[in-house]
Amino acid sequence: MTDMLVRLEALPPLAPALDACARDGVVVRRALAPEKPVVLDWMQLHFAPWAAEVDVAFARLPVACFVGVRDGTILGFACHDAIAPNFFGPTGVAETARGHGIGRALAIAAMHALKSQGYAYAIVGGVGPAAFYETTFGAVAIPGSSPGLYAGMLRRTTR
Repeated sequence: MTDMLVRLEALPPLAPALDACARDGVVVRRALAPEKPVVLDWMQLHFAPWAAEVDVAFARLPVACFVGVRDGTILGFACHDAIAPNFFGPTGVAETARGHGIGRALAIAAMHALKSQGYAYAIVGGVGPAAFYETTFGAVAIPGSSPGLYAGMLRRTTR
């Protein structure tokens, strides 16, 4: 999977994406440090392979993880600065909540956080849905970036 580059000066505004979620009763916000156990439990149920990166995002101040929540239930997440500085991801939305703009709002929120840190560009590492990043941010593939940062990563083996 290739990495993609996002020009942060060209990001879409955040407010319309947040407003669209709010109309569906979803609040997109930065996670709070005391929510870490709840978020990590949710990660184990929905996106276990990325739980370690989310754990790292909670070690940053401010917390580098955004969550989409409705009625006290997590629907999605997006992190930045978890695998490396200036990297976006991981991100995901529960299967039952997809297609409602939650992932888009989470991604835009995290990208705006990177921009507020002074970055001009951000890297989306190991992209799966390239079309999403192309249409949401105008992201472009970084030539020669595959396999990227995850090359040679140790993985659990089954017994």
